[in-house]
Amino acid sequence: MIAAIILAAGESRRMGSPKALVLFRGSTFVEHLLAATRHPRIGMTRIVLGAGVDEIRVRLSADGSKIVVNHEWEKGPLSSIQVGLKSLEGTEVEGALICPVDHPLVTPHLVASMIEAFDATSCAIILPTYHGRRGHPVLFRSDLFSELMVAPMETGARWVVRAHANDIASVPTEEEGVILNLDDPASLAKLA
Repeated sequence: MIAAIILAAGESRRMGSPKALVLFRGSTFVEHLLAATRHPRIGMTRIVLGAGVDEIRVRLSADGSKIVVNHEWEKGPLSSIQVGLKSLEGTEVEGALICPVDHPLVTPHLVASMIEAFDATSCAIILPTYHGRRGHPVLFRSDLFSELMVAPMETGARWVVRAHANDIASVPTEEEGVILNLDDPASLAKLA
């Protein structure tokens, strides 16, 4: 079983409203990611909230059992990854697909391709590439969870990716969404 962890704990200062709830093409960013990560191999989903948790929880159309709270969200995305991973303790998870909420333009097809690569290789990290540029989401095998738990906050998950540069399977895609960081109204307006 693979877990999907949606990172939505940040303050969304540049967006001006919680990114988790931003509407795009009829769905919120979180709803886009929940739809993209529906796959038979994904047996568990966690949505990590932090800033504005009460407002978001009330307005989020997601099963409350999927929500975990990062009370130290100011520390950055790695702290949310760590909260998500801690919530998986005691489960039979083989890997975690880390999905930043400001990269919502991920499709089920891409997720399926990444899981196929995960199952077909023994690589520790699976990530998508768009015209040679690495993007999101990133799929980590469970044997890297302990490294993610102790990675430096300032470097984040990139520290683990760099440490395992020879143990990465890239999944080429024509989905530009893997590199599009939708973190302000201007970036969103370009796609409208």
